[in-house]
Amino acid sequence: MDIIFIIKAIIIAIVEGITEFIPVSSTGHMILIGWAIGFQGEFAKMFDVVIQLGAIMAVVVLYWHKIKESIIEFFKFIFTGGKEGKKGFKFGINVLTASIPMAIVGVLFYDKIKSKFIPEAVIAGFIVGGLLLLIVEKSFAGKNHKVDSIDNINPVQSFKIGLLQLLSVWPGMSRSASTIMGGWIAGLSTPIAAEFSFLIAIPAMIGATGKDLFEFDYSIMTLTLWSALIAGLVVSFIVALIVMKKFVDFLKKKPMKVFAVYRIVVGILLGVLVLTKIIALT
Repeated sequence: MDIIFIIKAIIIAIVEGITEFIPVSSTGHMILIGWAIGFQGEFAKMFDVVIQLGAIMAVVVLYWHKIKESIIEFFKFIFTGGKEGKKGFKFGINVLTASIPMAIVGVLFYDKIKSKFIPEAVIAGFIVGGLLLLIVEKSFAGKNHKVDSIDNINPVQSFKIGLLQLLSVWPGMSRSASTIMGGWIAGLSTPIAAEFSFLIAIPAMIGATGKDLFEFDYSIMTLTLWSALIAGLVVSFIVALIVMKKFVDFLKKKPMKVFAVYRIVVGILLGVLVLTKIIALT
């Protein structure tokens, strides 16, 4: 068993857990750190997607009561003809509505999107995403934001968030940043936009992960690779659980400007390093 390889996988999983739900692009960071530590190849590509399941399980655990209650109420509403479970049914419809745009794009263009995961696209995504965060936060965040509870979101607002989530198909843009910006535009407060972003990540990320799991060539798997994958899932789950709690607390007190500036600075530095051929991301 290659212990060094497993340690590299754990490092990537930590990066995933930290960056998946904050607006800095987990994909961009995993590509960068993967290059830095030599964690690349077909398994690494699959690993980067599959360990998102760990992060998704963190969402399920953190919001288990809300998810369980909403599922029960969703079916109560259906089986009672709308007499019971209105709140859970509304929440379920909102999640489904927000997921529709990404589901359509994913089914039609997933393979083409994956093929665009190139260094230049990631670097541009870092910078453009940072600039958009600054612009959208200044223009919309805190202005006319009447939605301060997930249960008060309506389907129109959900669909707007789902449309903005499409920005995340650009590698380096960040799904979290895209959906939070969508929440601002739709009239959500920043903490609620972040929490709704966590919840609508469940169908989007399970869909992407499931497709990769189905298409992956398992004949290459060894004891080392299986160990790395399991370790990655566990580590990404633990780290994501901690980070989500801290992130929501942070947003209740501070603006997102710090993440935007970080993205722009990192993007520019990466661009300079790549253009001067000091590093060669692949």
